[in-house]
Amino acid sequence: MSHIQNLENEIASLKEEMEKFERGNKSAGTRARKVLQNIKRISQEIRVYIQTSKKADTKKD
Repeated sequence: MSHIQNLENEIASLKEEMEKFERGNKSAGTRARKVLQNIKRISQEIRVYIQTSKKADTKKD
């Protein structure tokens, strides 16, 4: 599964958990924070992938 697909899945999970949290489910807040941490990790992986790809392209020239 691609990084973008993983990110989209996590965002969908975040939306679901935030809706539950806003209806008063306190445990959904904990799950939402966990999802946000996953989003941060996936975002960092994407940033590294992009930077690595850019560096590889410049070495080819």
